[in-house]
Amino acid sequence: MATNDRKQRELGGRGSMLDEVPSPGATNLGTAPLTSMPASMPDHTPEANKLATAATESARDDVAESSTRARWKMPSWFDVLWSNKKSRIGLIMLSMFVLVAVFAPIIAPYDPQDSSFMSSEQPSAAHWLGTTQAGQDVFSQLVWGTRTSLIVGVLAGGLATFISLIIGMTAGYMEGIVDDVLSFLINLGLVVPALPLMIALAAYSPVRGLTMIILVIGLTGWAWGARFKRAQVISLRTRDYITSAKFAGDSPFRIIFREVMPNMMSLVVLAYIGAANGAIGAEAGLEFLGLGDPSTVSWGTMLYWANNGGAMLTGQWAWLAAPGLALALLTTSLVLINFGVDAISNPQLREE
Repeated sequence: MATNDRKQRELGGRGSMLDEVPSPGATNLGTAPLTSMPASMPDHTPEANKLATAATESARDDVAESSTRARWKMPSWFDVLWSNKKSRIGLIMLSMFVLVAVFAPIIAPYDPQDSSFMSSEQPSAAHWLGTTQAGQDVFSQLVWGTRTSLIVGVLAGGLATFISLIIGMTAGYMEGIVDDVLSFLINLGLVVPALPLMIALAAYSPVRGLTMIILVIGLTGWAWGARFKRAQVISLRTRDYITSAKFAGDSPFRIIFREVMPNMMSLVVLAYIGAANGAIGAEAGLEFLGLGDPSTVSWGTMLYWANNGGAMLTGQWAWLAAPGLALALLTTSLVLINFGVDAISNPQLREE
């Protein structure tokens, strides 16, 4: 009995302890509610509102800046070109020539054909490089000649590259009689000297002018590029993705220009830069020989008239040296850019 009474007292004590545990809906007497604790109370002071607004605006600006950087991010190939020191110098030089060509009407102080000045003047504040024998400003002709050289380089180089792409890639992909005929044309173009052929075509052409120069250079400067492209396509036509495209029923034209060509873009760009560089020099050479239009303002015609006018004998070194130096700098810029294009196709050549 005593034992039962003890157990009942213990159970009663435990029950009283359980009764003291508050229910979920009850309020702790003598203790502040959780919502009234200072740590959990929101701060609505003006300083806190300003800080919150500033933090929100900063986060919003960071998001906008990151999205802008992502939108204006340079392509990877340009990063490779710019990371190469030689290519970077070439890009800067070429950009300067392009700006001069675009803003030639603003940069040139006079009309390049204006012959109202004194003839054979020495360099001065009014005429930075002097005047020609006909009384034209040499500096203005130099500025306008930049546009002519770039136009010839872009168009004649593009024409030569286009012809080499069509003939070289078709000959490399197609086999049999098509490859034999096109390979014969490529070898014939390599055997015939380009410079005498250009001189003959320009000399006997019934039309003189910049268009004729571009056509002559483009039609005679495609053979070397076609040979390189043919060799590259021969090495690519046995790849698995080419075989898959054949089994899928794709036409040869689509396989050549949609499957093969994207894998040799670095070679195409190299060929284009080389063709443009050669076209600029060829145009100057033809104009210097008097095979172009003498009334055209270009660096070649400046050299032609400086030679005929006896610039060295009269001490007008700027008339003869300025276009020659400009030609050297422009062709050098294209050669320097080639180093960066090589780095795109060959990762081992990339600079850190």
